[in-house]
Amino acid sequence: MKLKQISVFMENQPGRLAEMALTLGDAGINIMALTVAESSDFGVIRMIVPDSEKAKKALKDKRFTVTETEVLVIEIPDEPGSLGKVLKVFAEKGLNVEYMYAFVARRKDALIVFRFDDPDRAVEALKKTQVKVLTNEEMLALEK
Repeated sequence: MKLKQISVFMENQPGRLAEMALTLGDAGINIMALTVAESSDFGVIRMIVPDSEKAKKALKDKRFTVTETEVLVIEIPDEPGSLGKVLKVFAEKGLNVEYMYAFVARRKDALIVFRFDDPDRAVEALKKTQVKVLTNEEMLALEK
């Protein structure tokens, strides 16, 4: 249920993001989901890829600073109010969303990546709801 997300810390310089993306492309790694958080001096790029170990190795070989964290990808109806309902479940269980981002897949429902300080508690909170937490296999199947 929990998935691996890789995060890349890099200087905020022209061409550095392109170098990262080209490194992954050269290694045959598709970026399935991506978000960029930046400041004036640096950025953090978070992404979901089909093979996080291969991606980490390719990036580290090019001297990128890479970490791995566990995230949840949940599926909710793509309609008004759906996000609020799932966030309410987390709030009622005292779970803090550290960050989240959505991504597009060829399907009717929306997919959202969540990072929690306690992902196991977040999974448990969703067990009594209609919210689907995607498995690694289901995420990989989206790429096809």
